[in-house]
Parts: sequence; structure tokens; C-alpha cells
Amino acid sequence: MRLSVIISTYNSPDWLEKTLWGYAAQTFRNFEIVVADDGSTAATALRIEAMRRRTGLAIQHVWHEDRGFRKCAILNRAIQAASHDYLVITDGDCIPRADFLDTHFRLAQPGHFLSGGLFRLPRELSHNITTDDILEHRIHDTSWLRAHGVRRSLKMLKLACSEKWSHWLDRITPTQPSWNGHNASAWKQDILRVNGFDERMEYGAEDREMGERLIHIGVVPVQIRHRAVCVHLDHDRGYIRQEACRRNMRIWKETCRMRAKWTPFGITKQLDDYTVTRAARLAA
Repeated sequence: MRLSVIISTYNSPDWLEKTLWGYAAQTFRNFEIVVADDGSTAATALRIEAMRRRTGLAIQHVWHEDRGFRKCAILNRAIQAASHDYLVITDGDCIPRADFLDTHFRLAQPGHFLSGGLFRLPRELSHNITTDDILEHRIHDTSWLRAHGVRRSLKMLKLACSEKWSHWLDRITPTQPSWNGHNASAWKQDILRVNGFDERMEYGAEDREMGERLIHIGVVPVQIRHRAVCVHLDHDRGYIRQEACRRNMRIWKETCRMRAKWTPFGITKQLDDYTVTRAARLAA
């Protein structure tokens, strides 16, 4: 089995480069990368081309023009472009630990999706991380992180525990597994069965809404937040709009209430009069 890793990005070539170096350091090698680019300038395309040469990674660049936050639409295009049957979907500000893809590969099973975890880095350290820090796996070492100003916390257990203890923590955590935009994986055929992401949605629960539809068709979520880990680079979030967040929550709640299995606003558009009327009501 081979993997397609879909990485979303928008005008953050420095963060994307650090993320791609994380994939260059993976122990699992049978994968391609599909960068889902929500309208970045040419600087991102140039950086991707440079990283192809420097890392030898197989990288597709799927782009559309910048017309506001349309992450769901570009993710749907990237899903269609992915060459392989199993998809790992993450963000261009999340550097994977060296065993990240190996863990998703080993734990993948039919009828399930995997819900991974992340560890958030402070802003200054996010900027100061070097390529060597990534390739030498220092950024996932708790002693190194503490030496660089990261406060000790229980969240560090995601990075510090052995595989045995990580599995135990995943079993006892009260956090329910959900589709996390920063770290989740599923079979491509299952994502196509629910028609991908709902393109009406901007930032805020757009990933979890698709996860609900996967659950409604019988795909079982599996908690691996302590076993498949990435570190998240801090950054500004100028794309957050409270109005869009409220609309997203209404869409998500309706998906849960109706136990919806399909969105007509996804990869395939099926917009009859009833669908359009319902969409207008949710947007009001």
C-alpha cells in the first residue's frame, strides 16, 4: 500500500518548507505529497519546486486562485488528484515526527479512519527551527524543547512516551476521536462516498463535519493522538471570521441532527431547489 499525503497551505512558504523537510525525514517512504494550495502567490510554487529538487520527494501542486478562504474546495481537488488509495490529510504548518506515516500505514484498516494529534510550539521557536533541527529529530525531543523554552506539560506525553504507553494513553484519553484537519487519515473511497468536504464552510469545524458524515456511513474513528504526532508551528490567523464560524456550526449541527451521509456541496455538486433553499436558511 502507498499513501497520498495531502497538505493544505496558503501563502506560508517558510512553514510549508519546514513541513516538507519533516516528510523528507520519514521512516516510511512509499508516499506522494499533494499540496492543496488555497491561492498562494508564486512564492509558494517556487518553494515547492526548490523542495522537489532538494528532497527528492514526489510533490504535486494543486492550486486555485485566491478568492477568500476556500480550503475545503482545494482539498476536494487534491483528493481527486491523489494517486493512491489511502489518504493522510494535514496542514502546511504541522511537522510530522519521523514515525508519523509509518504509524498511519500500520494502523490503517478497512472501515476505519484515524484521528492523530499535535503538539503546539510557541511563536519564537516556530520561527527559529532549522532544517537540521527537523532532520535530526530534535523538534520532537522533549529535553530539547524544554531547553528552548517550552514549558513542561502533560501534553508533552504525546512526544515522550514509548509506543506501548502511547497506545495505552490513546485507550484511556477522554478525548473522542474526530476528523482533525491537522492529522487524520482514511481510505480515499470512503471520503468519496461522503463527497469530500462541504465547500460552503470556511474555517471552523469544517474538518469535523466531514468526519461526522464518515461516521454516519459506518466508518469507525480510531484514536491515535499519542501515536501519530506532529508539531504545530504558531502563526497569525487572520482568516478567522466569526460569522463564518457561526454558519459552520449550524451546518455541522444539521449534519449531526440529520445523520447526513453526503453533502451536495462537495466534490460532486447536486444542487436542486430544496438544497439551495436549505443552504440559504443555514447561511441566514
